[in-house]
Amino acid sequence: MSVSATTTIRDLAVMVPGATRVFDQFGIDYCCGGARTLSDACRTSSLPFDDIVAQLEAAEYALNPGDKLRDWQAESLTSLAAYIVDTHHFFTKQELIRLEKLFDKVCSRHGENHPELRELRRAFEHLKQDLIPHMLKEEQVLFPYIARVEEALSEHRAAPAPFFGTLQNPVRVMTLEHEAAGQLLEEMRRITDNYAAPDDACVSYKTLYQSLQDLEADLHQHIHLENNIIFPRAVEMEKVSEPAPAIAGGEFIRHRCFGL
Repeated sequence: MSVSATTTIRDLAVMVPGATRVFDQFGIDYCCGGARTLSDACRTSSLPFDDIVAQLEAAEYALNPGDKLRDWQAESLTSLAAYIVDTHHFFTKQELIRLEKLFDKVCSRHGENHPELRELRRAFEHLKQDLIPHMLKEEQVLFPYIARVEEALSEHRAAPAPFFGTLQNPVRVMTLEHEAAGQLLEEMRRITDNYAAPDDACVSYKTLYQSLQDLEADLHQHIHLENNIIFPRAVEMEKVSEPAPAIAGGEFIRHRCFGL
């Protein structure tokens, strides 16, 4: 793919293998800020445009043969949704539990001398409370419906009737929730000064900071796959699938599930 000043971050993240690694390295938001052009992103973050382009052009060749990325644009949405659930949702749920226990340990030992830990923990708890129901809505409602639409389209029949009117409604809600998660991740970086452990940090303290960075990196990739690939493809797919009329009582269910 040709890289230019007007290419969007989203297109680069989708089309250039290894681009997301470059964006993570330079702190460029590619999951919720993907609509910006590369030049805008560089200008906003005071990054050298030519250096970023060179890094992107070299990204594919820097990958090890075993690290070649899957082309999710060429695979089914059902496969992509299953990958997100089995890989990213699984990792996130496990880490949220582990990190909560690690916070207990670190705060009990260092909380008095490092009050920023309390602020960090509040942001983490907010993130956890947002992510759990968010993933549940995707697993139980949104992804299964996308799979049914894809199956209907492949069989040349009308898509099943959604209770939420159109996929654009839950996608909009999920995208807004992604933005909220991104803001919390930014807040956590601010609180920790980019996860710079203090001089008196013990092994558990340093492990906490590293684990939070790992969670952030995984969430960036997780949200990228949804915002930039599965959501736009699903919305376009629904447009050509001739969905059946919405089911009765959909307004109530839509409000309870997605707050629409």
